[in-house]
Amino acid sequence: MKKSAVRVKAEDSESVRQKLISLSALDKSRKLLKKDGLIEIPVTEDFITNEFTLIDQDNPQYYLQEKTVFNDLDIPGNEKKLLPRGWQILGDIIIVTLDENLNDRKAEIGKALLLYYPGCKTVLLDRGISGKMRQPDREIIAGKDTTETVHKENGCLFKLDAMKVMFSQGNLAEKKRMSKLGKDETVVDMFAGIGYFSIPMAVHAKPRKIISIEINPVSFGYLKENIAINRVGDIIEPIAGDCAKVTPRRIANRVIMGYLDGQDYLEYGINALMPGGMLHYHEAVPEAIESRPVYRIIEVSRSLGRNVEVTGRRRIKKYAPGVWHVVVDARVD
Repeated sequence: MKKSAVRVKAEDSESVRQKLISLSALDKSRKLLKKDGLIEIPVTEDFITNEFTLIDQDNPQYYLQEKTVFNDLDIPGNEKKLLPRGWQILGDIIIVTLDENLNDRKAEIGKALLLYYPGCKTVLLDRGISGKMRQPDREIIAGKDTTETVHKENGCLFKLDAMKVMFSQGNLAEKKRMSKLGKDETVVDMFAGIGYFSIPMAVHAKPRKIISIEINPVSFGYLKENIAINRVGDIIEPIAGDCAKVTPRRIANRVIMGYLDGQDYLEYGINALMPGGMLHYHEAVPEAIESRPVYRIIEVSRSLGRNVEVTGRRRIKKYAPGVWHVVVDARVD
């Protein structure tokens, strides 16, 4: 049977690997290979892409099966089929989602993960994120009771409590892209969280100023800590509050709207832009109406008497069955 892989430049390999993980498309049984100066990243049999170069591997290399995480679990075969194929590691915290039929096995699964990752201290069971505050529903299933950690990503440090604060690694490629934009600009980061976009942009692109707005008091506390840890207090101004009330008007060269249900805030994001400014608008969109965020931006811009030019639209990751996390870039005059 042929085994497929995507072939990418070495400098792009980590961001592509993270994206494949978010799409559940990374084949973790095989190793990444370097060939002719490029990296081959193994993908699952059903993966289809127009974004990357897809190849058939001549000589795939496999990890030793005896080193898999759950081999030593004494559970029935029908339950083994339900075991998770992936999990998230933030600092020294492991976050895993389980099939509800494995709820009675959660402690065993947590202990197996800690044995496999001895550098980690705690395993959290994740049941999803909900509400305007984007609060995770999580439970400690193994390890220590402490859930605060420091996670390193793209040369930046992010302190957070993984029990109370979300952190998505699936949009690493988008965060890296944004970290290269905004030099010498004034940027407004709406729904800033703990600094997902603000911190790497401040560290790498060096804007003149970033106004980072966050309503969740826990996230806002970590935002301020992360500004200090990464030594970007001269660039980032944190503001606590509702974006509908505290977003400034007509001062920004660039506005980031990273909240996936932020359509009701579009007018505030657009009004924050000076003529010629760039909007980066995120939304969770069903495949059947994937152009919806584009039409929303055009409609709101026109209602505000602003002209708009959509310059790009990208799929970031699979959000739910039939639903994609999409980002639209638009220039607003």
